[in-house]
Amino acid sequence: MKRLFGLFAILTAALCCACSNQPQVITTMDKIADGEWQCFTKEFALLAPKGAELTIAADTKYWLYVNGELVVREGGLKRGPNPKDSYCDIIGNLPALKFGKNRVVVLVQYYGRNSFSHRPSAVAGLSFDLNTKLGRVVSDKSWKAIRYDAFWAPADENPKGPKQYRLAGANVGYDARKEIDCFAEDFDDSSWKNAVELSAEAAEWGDFVARPIPQWRWSELREYETIRRCEGGVIECALPYNAHVTPYIRLKANGGEKITICTDDYWIGTARSFYTEYIAREGEQEFETPIWTNGHTVLYTLPEGVEVLELKYRESGYDSDFIGSFNSDSEFCNRLWQKAQRTLYVTMRDNYMDCPDRERAQWWGDVVVELGEAGYVFDSRAHLLTRKAILELMNWQQPNGVIASPVPGWYKSELPCQMLASVGYYGFYTYYMQSADSQTIADVYDRVRKYLFEVWEPQNSGLIKVRRGGWYWGDWGKNIDKEVLQQCWYAVALKGFIQMARMTGHNCDAMMAEQILDKMYYSFNEKYWNEELKHYKTPSYKDVPDDRAQAMAVLAGFVLQERYPIIRQFFKEYYNASPYMEKYVLESLCVMGYYEDALQRMEHRFGEMVAAPHTTLWEGWEYTGGRGMKYKSGNGTYNHAWSGGGLTILSQYIAGIAPVEPAFKRFTVEPNLATLNFVESVVPTIYGNIEMSAKRVGAQLVITLIVPQGTTAQVVVPQGYNNLECDGVHTQQLILTEGKYTIIAE
Repeated sequence: MKRLFGLFAILTAALCCACSNQPQVITTMDKIADGEWQCFTKEFALLAPKGAELTIAADTKYWLYVNGELVVREGGLKRGPNPKDSYCDIIGNLPALKFGKNRVVVLVQYYGRNSFSHRPSAVAGLSFDLNTKLGRVVSDKSWKAIRYDAFWAPADENPKGPKQYRLAGANVGYDARKEIDCFAEDFDDSSWKNAVELSAEAAEWGDFVARPIPQWRWSELREYETIRRCEGGVIECALPYNAHVTPYIRLKANGGEKITICTDDYWIGTARSFYTEYIAREGEQEFETPIWTNGHTVLYTLPEGVEVLELKYRESGYDSDFIGSFNSDSEFCNRLWQKAQRTLYVTMRDNYMDCPDRERAQWWGDVVVELGEAGYVFDSRAHLLTRKAILELMNWQQPNGVIASPVPGWYKSELPCQMLASVGYYGFYTYYMQSADSQTIADVYDRVRKYLFEVWEPQNSGLIKVRRGGWYWGDWGKNIDKEVLQQCWYAVALKGFIQMARMTGHNCDAMMAEQILDKMYYSFNEKYWNEELKHYKTPSYKDVPDDRAQAMAVLAGFVLQERYPIIRQFFKEYYNASPYMEKYVLESLCVMGYYEDALQRMEHRFGEMVAAPHTTLWEGWEYTGGRGMKYKSGNGTYNHAWSGGGLTILSQYIAGIAPVEPAFKRFTVEPNLATLNFVESVVPTIYGNIEMSAKRVGAQLVITLIVPQGTTAQVVVPQGYNNLECDGVHTQQLILTEGKYTIIAE
């Protein structure tokens, strides 16, 4: 009884002491440099572990162990909800906590340099706030903390190459001879120094913003597809597809041997991604690199004397289910859709990325393509990543109204065309139509308005003044008519803004934008249509005619229908667009009703990518093969988000499923198979999956459709047919509610 009373007294005293404090940012006595690691530990007592909630933040990534159990693997997000504040994780399920004595260990890796997707603070550290029904445990100077010298950041193995200024994070080195077993029950931390305590203000961490996206999805350790020994001590291990992985090795060594681990995606032209060095201790041991890398192959380089016992990997990624699909009798279309899907997934994590190797940067030209695909591929959790991207972009808006990407980070150069794409019809408005998240649109509305009408200036002609921004960029490649592109992108931005204005109750703004569009329509055709050459061009533009400019003129609504046949012929002659802008070329063909042309051009342009033995799509058109997907340009990546727009074209225009009301509550079904004989499509919605198949049977098109509960389908007569028949009713358009239907297009 005395023992129980004594335990209760200790618990009560410990909890009362903890409750009197607020969480502080804690760090080590030793200075922490970019890529270095810290280890924090605290022993405490709990009376009510069930229902505990933990708010935890780190600069930058953390690994949380509770009573020796890894509870969170790679927690935290790169910093930058806005220029001042930090993200925190809120964890409401901690079954590893127990009544009585508990020990927490937190490993923290510091990303100490500005990058294209991260803004570091001046203090590498941890904030910890555990709330229970009967007490609170917070980070303060009573914690023990060390710089964990078993970890270090190895130098780039290509020191003569360009400095890696784009990526946040660092290579990882780990010396197993310096390992500290801080997870053992009898672990003695008495030699560790107490943590240094700072307020969030003093640490310049700002306020905490709750993590807006899920924790990562992690697999168990998996077997490689194949394992092959190569020259120079290299073991090449094949992955089933391009993925985020943390490689694992179990080995026997004499001690002191250095093992390096990377993927085939480590070499990116003259740039580099991340790799791991491991220094073995004597005897049998195992190691899993804590940082994720991606690629199709993992490469282990081992010196003589090291015996490999086991090689595996763990896959991770954004926590969203693959639900959407596309299938047809065209192997090319199917593979393009699948490769775009895989490309999209490996460019999703802390933020949407252009690529998961060279930059991991949230370029908004790429994001617009990605968010458009996401609604056809993933469940609604993917929309949270889009929402995060939107809020970050607008929360980083400069005082003068300018927006720039990529953010978070140091980059402040506006790319005018990309910024117009982001805030407009294909960006913010498409997100709203996929998610029905009107609150986010309302939250950013005023800042979008400021950018469109205070940053951009009108001309007396009714057009807008050319804006060079920080980078006068229209696309990759040559023959870019940037002036025409800016006029078109501004009009497309206004199209989205008008809808967002009406949705948020700003009807006067909508009317103003409509008037501007009306003037632009007349002025654009007056200035840029060249009747002699039969295409749109800036009068001073002297280069090869630009297919991008014609496509964007169509999508902006500037092109008279009688000019469609002329523009159609143009796209059979000119091929200037990068894989990024090619999406809009293909979409313009579909908007004009030339679906067969769109499929033919898609195969002509993406044929080499689709045929290549890789599961993702490249950055540029040219590929010469070899490790690292070496491009003639020298800097391309083989998993680039902006190349996936064909997925949206196939789902939205060929399968013909598109939202009419937000979240597909009302949607159109208009399959236009062009040269295909059948198409099957699944589109995820918050109401359930839309399932559609369309198959040619003689002169008819037989459509099978499942309409989810709570939604309405508008089935439109496909091109080349005259009417629809369903349950004996013949009509030009069907309005269908929940159920399964067979529809005949005749």
